[in-house]
Amino acid sequence: MRLIVSLLVLVALAGCSLLERARSNFWELERGPSGLAPDPAITRDAVIQVYAARTVGWRGFFAVHTWISVKPRDAAAYTRYEVIGWGVGGGAPAVRVNRSGADNYWFGDRPELLVDVRGEAAEPLIARVEAAVASYPYPTSYRTWPGPNSNTFIAWIGRAVPELRLKLPPTAIGKDFLPGSVAGPTPSGTGVQVSLFGLSGFAVGWDEGLEVNILTLNFGFEVTPPAIKLPLVGRLGFPGSGGEAGAAQGGADGAVGGVARPRGARALPRCGWAPSGRDAAECLGRERVASTPPTTPSAPPEPRPASRLGTDTHVNSALGSARDLLHFSRTRWRARGAAQAGAGYTQGLGG
Repeated sequence: MRLIVSLLVLVALAGCSLLERARSNFWELERGPSGLAPDPAITRDAVIQVYAARTVGWRGFFAVHTWISVKPRDAAAYTRYEVIGWGVGGGAPAVRVNRSGADNYWFGDRPELLVDVRGEAAEPLIARVEAAVASYPYPTSYRTWPGPNSNTFIAWIGRAVPELRLKLPPTAIGKDFLPGSVAGPTPSGTGVQVSLFGLSGFAVGWDEGLEVNILTLNFGFEVTPPAIKLPLVGRLGFPGSGGEAGAAQGGADGAVGGVARPRGARALPRCGWAPSGRDAAECLGRERVASTPPTTPSAPPEPRPASRLGTDTHVNSALGSARDLLHFSRTRWRARGAAQAGAGYTQGLGG
């Protein structure tokens, strides 16, 4: 019973966070770098990274947007590939290149790192990723539901390059849309799946576990490591080895090379984000600030026991929002009580 209540609370908090973002003007939301990608000016190694972030507006309650960024060895910049539906009806291509930075926030949502391959392991795979991008069968087509969309595109690359071991979250609606087929390998390359136009089907794999697709809503569980998969919420369970490992390389706070992550990641008392209102190019120059060490040493805080329940980035953000909301409420009531006491107000006596 306690577990069910905890899950309901997590869903409610995540919904609060997503609702506040959906109500905001998308052009005012954070789009600066998240700090998850290593700085190409410092890192010579080849890098391949896959990201996922909640989509814009009401669709963010159900689905994520995914993209892939690659950097060959000694390259001065990343190349980002993704599929975007905006403008496709007017003749724009669905596959976009370098529309934004390699690891940028997706309109207020800090991306989750799904794949992080670096060094010698990444070098021979970059050419195959680029070949998969070129051979994508829907370069000028886009359909939000059930696909082909951005998740169909990234799943296509994962199947073409199984060495990436790409495990897409259950909220990646469109990943089960199989171009020209009803059966094929899972995006991680460790299993098989059957799908009827992306609307229904199932998948079984070492990385994916067991997934059942009902009208693009995924239900299932994983064994390595144990987790359950639910629509809207995503994955709930023990941390995996893909995005978590990559995030650890970038620092616990998303910092790379001694540079703090951009402002806007902190949850606000109203269960939202602090928007910057700047576009990506300006954020590159302004959003990153050098971290400053404390002037006086202080005793380290007592370690808190780590939670064994892993959730997606939105549940974690929502938990931070709840803590800020509680602190904000306590501060507000204390200030109100002090003001009332100063005015000579006596509770219950009317004066």
